[in-house]
Amino acid sequence: MEKKDNPHAGHRQRKKEQFLRYGLDAFAPHEALELLLYYAIPRMDTNGIAHALLTRFGSLDGVFKASVPELMQVEGVGQSAALLIRLTAQIYKRSQTERDRPGQAIRNEAEAAAFFKKYFWNERNEIVLEVCLDGKCRVLAWHKLSEGGANNSAFNLRDTLRHALEDNAVFVLLAHNHPSGVALPSAEDIQTTETVRYALSAMGVHLLDHIIVAEDDYISLAAAKEQKRKEQEQQQRQQETEAL
Repeated sequence: MEKKDNPHAGHRQRKKEQFLRYGLDAFAPHEALELLLYYAIPRMDTNGIAHALLTRFGSLDGVFKASVPELMQVEGVGQSAALLIRLTAQIYKRSQTERDRPGQAIRNEAEAAAFFKKYFWNERNEIVLEVCLDGKCRVLAWHKLSEGGANNSAFNLRDTLRHALEDNAVFVLLAHNHPSGVALPSAEDIQTTETVRYALSAMGVHLLDHIIVAEDDYISLAAAKEQKRKEQEQQQRQQETEAL
């Protein structure tokens, strides 16, 4: 019945069997997207639509970051297909962040970056997150402080302090993303970090780090500050040596 009603049914069945036998590694990016679109576009050739999506957004990552209205601007993509693409991306993200549980340890900047990257994946707006830790650097809780536009996201310092008090935190980690794709701190990022550090220290809570994430890259403001301190000390020693 399916073959009679749908002229593409034979091709679709072969693609489904290919996936079942070999997994997604056997598919080119456009074929993977073509397969996904079967479940929202039942009677059209989705190969051309998949190519059009990749041409419009540049990659699978770009397709899954696109909004529903943007996706629907591509010929052949209706609301159902656009919703399926967005839903797929969000389900994947949920599956990654659900692994996080109170009690897991975050012992260094690499582990902190790995923790935060999952929450920033597929986000087009700047988001600020706070993680409260106990004295052994185990996660007590995490909170979204704010979500803004593509370039900035101001947050309320009082919320940061309140979370630390309510969670009985000893340490705090901050993080935000740069949707622009450049993991470099702005002057405002640095000033905000010092403001939060001072306010937390007045309550006996230590700000361990502020991580900035940009796609797969990140920077630790604590590590950058320490590196700058070492460079200044080295420069000062060199000047003192030259003065002798």
